[in-house]
Amino acid sequence: MKARVTVMLKNGVLDPQGEAVRHALGSLGFDGVEGVRQGKVIELDLAPGTTEDTVVQMCEKLLANTVIESYSVEMG
Repeated sequence: MKARVTVMLKNGVLDPQGEAVRHALGSLGFDGVEGVRQGKVIELDLAPGTTEDTVVQMCEKLLANTVIESYSVEMG
């Protein structure tokens, strides 16, 4: 079983990496980009029977800094 966790900075939290990407894209001639938010995707290979609740606990304890980041879980 696999799970995919997407972690992003919460709205209102400064994203210096996203801003650097936006600036670099503008320097390369891509003028239509008004904002970039950068995040991370974590793919987990799980033992059979692992529940989404367990993955949520993983996010809460380690995979996401819930003070400044939000996350979503896809099981499949």
